[in-house]
Amino acid sequence: MSEHYPHIRIDMLFAQRRLLKIRESVSITFYMKRSHQEVVQHVLRALEVYRRAVKPPSLGWYAHPYNEDWDELDDKGWAYIRQHMLEEPAAYLWLSESPSETLGYEFLYDGLLLEIYERDPASQVSFFLPTEYLEEHGPGRVRELAMELAAELPFNSGHAGLCFHFPGAVLGITRPIRDLSFRYPGLDIPEARSATLAIGTRIDGVHWLNFLGQPVLEELGGAEGLRARLHSPSSTVQELDAERVVVSLGKWPEAGDTEQGHTLPAYRELARVLEPWLYMARPVEPSFSEEDMRRWERRFLD
Repeated sequence: MSEHYPHIRIDMLFAQRRLLKIRESVSITFYMKRSHQEVVQHVLRALEVYRRAVKPPSLGWYAHPYNEDWDELDDKGWAYIRQHMLEEPAAYLWLSESPSETLGYEFLYDGLLLEIYERDPASQVSFFLPTEYLEEHGPGRVRELAMELAAELPFNSGHAGLCFHFPGAVLGITRPIRDLSFRYPGLDIPEARSATLAIGTRIDGVHWLNFLGQPVLEELGGAEGLRARLHSPSSTVQELDAERVVVSLGKWPEAGDTEQGHTLPAYRELARVLEPWLYMARPVEPSFSEEDMRRWERRFLD
């Protein structure tokens, strides 16, 4: 176990084989209140930044956009993906290191056609790294990569930090992490698709790195207004441009540990500042009760 987070590896039995399905990883996620065709070129450039950072064969497979069967990500696969992304009015893309196990490297994109939805949708893109990458390259390099990705994307909000990493399509897969999620508040439970349908320009929780854009940053009083509200010595506000900032909560991402009294006070302080803008309407995970889900969403507030 690292001093900053637990070592989580949970195997599950599939077709008489024990496969690694749940682990701790680093997720870097951005939400964009724009339709797919408005952001596709930005997303493709960000994907190239990620590919250069992780190097092949870290992404070796892709789920076919129409049936989610896994195909090998060779030159033909890359050509198909690019064509699909550029031509379709909306696109879903899932790239992974393995078609059967959760090994750490993964790319997820849900590019929506916003006008067909009645709620408050946003397109979403997520980049995953195993914590082994964090240990090998250090938090400075992970932060640098998150900043490089942010520079390519017209985001309204985003974040980077620790998470429970698992394939969301497997029914009931969150059962083993229910108790762990309350013990380690700094480990996010990623919402690969459902948050996109209603998050709009709101903020998806508090994390190690918190990317804030419009309109939330303006409503907070800009970078200076936000700085004035944060007093934790580990919290810093860095302007990316006139419209966007990143709030960093310490040198390393931290999981915390409520059993040891490590409640992540800097995270709690930022959560209180951002509370009016936080997205608090996650669908209930199959292994969580409604009360559990709402309590987990408010883990830095109550």
